[in-house]
Amino acid sequence: MKLREEEQGQPSAPRGTLLDRETFGRRLRDARKALGWTLQHLSGQSGVSVPTISRAERGQLALGYENLAALGRALKMDMNAMFVREGVATTALHSPVVTRAGEGVVYQGASFAYEFLATTATGKRMSPVIGTVHARRIEGPEDFARHEGEEFVHVLSGAVEIHFDTGQVVALKKGDSVYYDSAIGHAYISTSRQLARVVAVTSAAAGDALRPPRQAADVAATAAAPRRPRRKAGGANAA
Repeated sequence: MKLREEEQGQPSAPRGTLLDRETFGRRLRDARKALGWTLQHLSGQSGVSVPTISRAERGQLALGYENLAALGRALKMDMNAMFVREGVATTALHSPVVTRAGEGVVYQGASFAYEFLATTATGKRMSPVIGTVHARRIEGPEDFARHEGEEFVHVLSGAVEIHFDTGQVVALKKGDSVYYDSAIGHAYISTSRQLARVVAVTSAAAGDALRPPRQAADVAATAAAPRRPRRKAGGANAA
């Protein structure tokens, strides 16, 4: 899923809790270091460039969904766990996980906004998000997102077109839905006057679905835990 912002038709403010880029960056860095990986190793495993990962870890860049999915696969974790609210415990799927209205976690940059749902559930095989489709046109090949797994999209309001790199275009209005292989390049544009809002559910890649839930819970807990102040010894701490 790729949502890109244009100047016209700004959406209303998301209702959930905003996760700032600095907090996300710290969690991403902690998850990487928990595996003992360097930036170069994570880049090699994910296909995301070292500068992009480095800027995201320093809170200088908000990642799009394609890069989030790639990093999640490489780190062998559900990236939704990176969006757990501070002080809220994660839980395995032994019982239903409820997200009340306004309790989602919002992650946004200059060109997109996602509201992540069910962020406290670890080891899950699906990732639900609510997004606003900002783009009004396709600029070029870079607008097409590709990630492993499958994707289901239901239009909550407005109307969208989903363009695939195969040349196919699917038009959807409020109440319509589509299901597709998300490895196929895809890009969304709003075709209604008001920017469209959609709920999208992506499935994990086959390898991720086989990962033991306990491992996911351990990594997620490490990444989401608040950082405790450390004593400085002989200068500033390294980033």
